[in-house]
Amino acid sequence: MKQVVPIRCEGVAVVLLKKSLDQYRVLMLKRAGRMLHNEWCYVGGGIEEGEKAWEAALREIYEETGITEVRLYSANQFEQYYSPIEDYIYTAPVFVGYVDESQVVRLNHEHIEYQWMTFDEAKDNAALPGIDNILDFVEKHFARKAPSKWLRINEENN
Repeated sequence: MKQVVPIRCEGVAVVLLKKSLDQYRVLMLKRAGRMLHNEWCYVGGGIEEGEKAWEAALREIYEETGITEVRLYSANQFEQYYSPIEDYIYTAPVFVGYVDESQVVRLNHEHIEYQWMTFDEAKDNAALPGIDNILDFVEKHFARKAPSKWLRINEENN
């Protein structure tokens, strides 16, 4: 019998977009915790018991940024990486949230700094390989053109 590397999906990733001078910018957060300390990432976190992934995305947005007004979409992409310590593949659905220009960011203890970056800046600063691929995808399908209505997450429909 072959050994299996388990795949665990227990978290979400969220790319928040805000239009500034006719150009979308990406919210990048500098991590305070032990994992990826001082590295730039987008919003992300675990899915709690009884929560749908999109509900976790909205909760994490609020916890990490204080942002409450967001138009949420499924990006139809997955962030993934291999954990050599625990020998499993971590995967997380990626969501895209459009944020109104007037929304203020209030960080919690998980991050020490934030910046609304251009896609190029975000890709240059991204903590891990693979994040740049997700940002390329989001830029192509969510910033350069309007996303498919089929990816929109309406709380009243779910």
